[in-house]
Amino acid sequence: MVVGRAAAAVVAGAGVIRQPRLLLVAPFGSYRTAPFLAAARARADVVLVSEGTANVVSSGLPGLRLPLHDLDACERAVRAEVDRGGAFQAILGLDDWGAEVAGALAPRLGLAANPPQALAVARRKDWARAALQAAGVLVPWHQVLALDGGLPPLSDLPYPLVLKPVASSGSRGVMRVDDEAGLRAGIARLRGMLGRDERVVWNRALIERFVPGFEIALEGLLTGGVLQTLAIFDKPEPLDGPFFEETYYISPSRLDAATREALRDCVERGARAYGLREGPIHAECRLNAEGIWVIEIAARTIGGLCARLLRFGTGLSLEDLVVRHALGEEVAVGAREGAAGVLMIPIPGLGILKRVEGLMAADRVPGVVEVVIDAREGQELVPLPEGASYLGFIFAEGPDPQMVYEALKTAHGHLRFVLAPVWRPAVMPAGEAAADAATTAKAMPQA
Repeated sequence: MVVGRAAAAVVAGAGVIRQPRLLLVAPFGSYRTAPFLAAARARADVVLVSEGTANVVSSGLPGLRLPLHDLDACERAVRAEVDRGGAFQAILGLDDWGAEVAGALAPRLGLAANPPQALAVARRKDWARAALQAAGVLVPWHQVLALDGGLPPLSDLPYPLVLKPVASSGSRGVMRVDDEAGLRAGIARLRGMLGRDERVVWNRALIERFVPGFEIALEGLLTGGVLQTLAIFDKPEPLDGPFFEETYYISPSRLDAATREALRDCVERGARAYGLREGPIHAECRLNAEGIWVIEIAARTIGGLCARLLRFGTGLSLEDLVVRHALGEEVAVGAREGAAGVLMIPIPGLGILKRVEGLMAADRVPGVVEVVIDAREGQELVPLPEGASYLGFIFAEGPDPQMVYEALKTAHGHLRFVLAPVWRPAVMPAGEAAADAATTAKAMPQA
């Protein structure tokens, strides 16, 4: 997410031209930190804002290690940095959390920004549905459920439905339910997932009519509310549930020019309905005979390592474009040659990863550029809907989208994931444990 736009060069005293200063807000563990740092440092003096005790801030990079949940503390530290090194011309927030922090800090620092309320709408699926509906954007029937109280009648709903948390990402907690019994079971499962963690919206869920159709993703850049399409990704395999694991992203899309423009227009109207006006967006949509349905619009770039797909005809990366836009430079996008795709490797089941077999065979598939396994030996793997991560990524390139898809599918077919079962000792309540110990003591022979 980008907030704040300025000239690409700053005039210091005595007419000296120096690079602009850019504040980069990066949540701990973000995939996006390294590529954005590389792009930003080529064009600006970068100060990284992050949190935790083990991150790149502590490695010598100019930065501030701050509690991102405490905006007042962040503002004080950034103002002290301004006094030390000069004003910032732009601020970038990575991932959903970084975008929200950057959006809240920007007006405090005198930088233009997407309104914090717009960023909040982008993060809340229930608020987003209401905003889209009010703006006349096509949305499915939906209803908010309170998870901390009694449920309304569930028998006469327009099944099949999709049940989802109101504030989550990566398809975590998203489930298709086909009848009342399935919905009640899904609600119980979702309650168990969310618990009563005050860091998440644990007491609300959204149900909406399942929208059949072909799913696509749009990567774009907003300038004054006008959307520039950077890429459209096809998702060639059906996403019909019961869970909605993201797998294949293939670009360029096979949609015709008229449909691509209709998609751009629909997403632009959706972003305006949220109140977003500047910076990158990542939209998920479905297309069917009824029209274009906006599933969600995130005020950030595409997640994980998927941005590696985007190398434009000018030789620029997605991160290059976003940084240039933040610094007020013109952003020109050229079409790349050929096609590219990624498979986000799904987690095959619950277990402890022992090893991954077939990596060499997968890497040798024609068209495969790289196989990246993020999970490590001994790591517990949790599939959807409880899980929120992937095993890794397979990248491929080729002359056309079909060949890229076949390369990814073939490479994935070579991989075998060997898992060990997860064993957890049963935890006995204190009273029962004491009674059990007393019984055992009585049964033991006395010395």
